[in-house]
Amino acid sequence: MDHGVNGLCARSSQLNEMNNTELDNLRFPIGKYSRPARIDSGQIDEWIKVIEKFPANVEQRLRALDKNQLAWIYRPDGWSIAQLVHHCSDSHINSWVRFRLALTEDNPSIRPYFEDRWANLPDSLELDVADSLALLKSLHKKWSSMLRGLTSEQLVRTYVHPEHGQSFTVHETIGNYAWHCAHHLAHIDLAIESKGEFN
Repeated sequence: MDHGVNGLCARSSQLNEMNNTELDNLRFPIGKYSRPARIDSGQIDEWIKVIEKFPANVEQRLRALDKNQLAWIYRPDGWSIAQLVHHCSDSHINSWVRFRLALTEDNPSIRPYFEDRWANLPDSLELDVADSLALLKSLHKKWSSMLRGLTSEQLVRTYVHPEHGQSFTVHETIGNYAWHCAHHLAHIDLAIESKGEFN
């Protein structure tokens, strides 16, 4: 990614030329997560399938890309394809821990983290995503297996998210992370379609 003066000026110009609606469409290409009024077993099963297939879907999209293309970003001031993959491994590890806390403790308070800062750590700026992709494959296999084995009582267990000051159920959180998978997959698609336009 170009961090020079010319690159910063180009990105500033892109942001000025885009209106808020256009930027929001790039930020949230599939819309924001909205909890369904009713969550049934069929819906939960569909969400688990999305989580289970996510690493393969990412890998399929990256297969034809070289390292330079992994530096493409999906919007002005957005993350690169490589950062998106690294972010998902970070985010989903945190999610895995949150699920297990909710399933083993009484409405525990989870630990938030600064995802934007994590995305700028040295390993998250690497264009080699092999380790993060391997982590996602193992994690999602274990994660989806755990989710499929949950009882109806376990699905309604909760944890507290301090940033929101409220409790979230396990089953609505499955939906949130299925959305998260689809959300960042759409970002990868946008970055590929842009072919470096926003870099």
